[in-house]
Amino acid sequence: MSNLIILRGNSGSGKTTLSKQIQKKIGKNTLLIPQDTVRREMLNAKDGADNPAISLLMDLLGYGHEHCDYVILEEILNVKWYAPVFKKAKELFGDRINAYYFDIPFEETMKRHQERHISSFGEEKMRSWWLEKDYIGFIPEKKFTIDMSLEDELEVVMNDVVKR
Repeated sequence: MSNLIILRGNSGSGKTTLSKQIQKKIGKNTLLIPQDTVRREMLNAKDGADNPAISLLMDLLGYGHEHCDYVILEEILNVKWYAPVFKKAKELFGDRINAYYFDIPFEETMKRHQERHISSFGEEKMRSWWLEKDYIGFIPEKKFTIDMSLEDELEVVMNDVVKR
């Protein structure tokens, strides 16, 4: 039976880094779905309600549910816009969802973004995307905080996934 891991939070919080570590640790037959890759690179679409990535993400979740042991969905995933994706996830995976929200202050996400090799956008742009405590609501999310290292976050996820 397939399991879904959802990693959400603001830009620069560490979602992508953690998602790649989880995929590497779990190993084969783990589908990683980075929403930004789907939306920006595959579809060249603007983010927002009714963007074409929403439908494709739901299709990818369906594929992962049918063909993969683990599916990892990661990105900002604004609840207001991506609610249909979360509803589809709940329909497909039921209680086999482990969801995490990076509850990190803006200043820290800005610092983390600037520490990347290539800082692709500035503070003004990051502030325009900022969503304070944008929790899903109907899917419980564990919080990752500023006090947690990448290793701590990875350990939490792996312990949760192994329990299944």
